[in-house]
Amino acid sequence: MTLYSKIIGTGSYLPQRRVTNAELAAELAAKGVETSDEWIVSRSGIAARHYAAADQNASDMAVEAGLKALDMAGKTPADVDLVIVASSTPDFHGSFPSTACIVQRKLGMTNGSAAFDVAAVCSGFVYAVSVADAFIKSGAHKHVLVIGAEVFSRILNFEDRTTCVLFGDGAGAVLLGASSEPGILATKLHADGRYADILSVPGNLSNGAIAGSGYLHMDGQAVFKLAVTVLEQVAVETLEAAGMDAAEIDWLVPHQANIRIMKSTAKKLGLPLEKMVVTVDQHGNTSAASIPLALDVAVRDGRIQPGHNVMMEGVGGGFTWGAILVRM
Repeated sequence: MTLYSKIIGTGSYLPQRRVTNAELAAELAAKGVETSDEWIVSRSGIAARHYAAADQNASDMAVEAGLKALDMAGKTPADVDLVIVASSTPDFHGSFPSTACIVQRKLGMTNGSAAFDVAAVCSGFVYAVSVADAFIKSGAHKHVLVIGAEVFSRILNFEDRTTCVLFGDGAGAVLLGASSEPGILATKLHADGRYADILSVPGNLSNGAIAGSGYLHMDGQAVFKLAVTVLEQVAVETLEAAGMDAAEIDWLVPHQANIRIMKSTAKKLGLPLEKMVVTVDQHGNTSAASIPLALDVAVRDGRIQPGHNVMMEGVGGGFTWGAILVRM
């Protein structure tokens, strides 16, 4: 029997603290940084974002999202034999122990399941699902919990209005299960290290401290230009791999970074905006968490139904990009 992987549960989590553009503008004004709701919305489509509490880490939010995905699927942590966490803001500097191992511990998993992190920034979830799909199809694992979790608020320079207004914190998860029916129809991943400098945190650990900058740096124009090009290309490539065309897409769930990039992608694919799931207005850019978070919102409000074809795609620092075509 041919093995496939299928999404059998989704989940998401947002920190309690919700910050509107007006509230953020007031906080920034106190620091001498000028911005406004109109300025932020016109450039990104973002109206609000959520920030983690001081005692919340990526693993805490990942656990909440993961439990919801498990509950939807009618499974328990004991059923999971692999945990993959996509995050650029792990619990520990140096990225070890991995956030996935911390999630495993917090879920009470003692079944010897494997666990590891994936670092592809905003493309992290797509990368992680692609890896999980390969593991399941090989027969190595039966249930894989894939989580994107980020606390970007801790790497933002709140004196740089071009970046600090764009990002938020949160987590999104899917549970993939082995299936006799196709679920993940096709995946495509790419990277180009020549563009590493346009989106990065240009610091490193030296003698127990950060050498360089620990803040996010982004060349917004360069990222925008590259993103609108590669997102269309990878979507077409993924459709071709699945033997399908854009007209067969029921829903587009793009990385929730910038509404202008998202609309451009939908237009180039010939998809009406009504077929695109948008959460960037309420969540901001939650990096690796943004796609699964948006997916969960649309599944739970009834838009995405079993049998629907869903295209998910993202771009991130590295520069990385990729897409997955899924039949729910």
